[in-house]
Amino acid sequence: MRKQFLSAHLQWLEQHQRTILVAGSVRSEIDAAPGGGVWIVEAQSKAEVESLFLTDPFWVQGLRQGVEVLHWSKAFPDRKVPV
Repeated sequence: MRKQFLSAHLQWLEQHQRTILVAGSVRSEIDAAPGGGVWIVEAQSKAEVESLFLTDPFWVQGLRQGVEVLHWSKAFPDRKVPV
């Protein structure tokens, strides 16, 4: 079912690229099926991230079982790196 909604999910991520700075799936091995995803998000509040998440096509279609929103403190705040 993931494959069916992947295009819509990727388009949605593209539409929200100002907020979702980096996104990708996580896997136990490089060729394993995705076991979840990680996003680096820039937002004003946790509530803003949670509201955004609810509109993700993967969430809407029941492909996500849950979400955990955590605050990340960057060790080197002035360092910019390409991804």
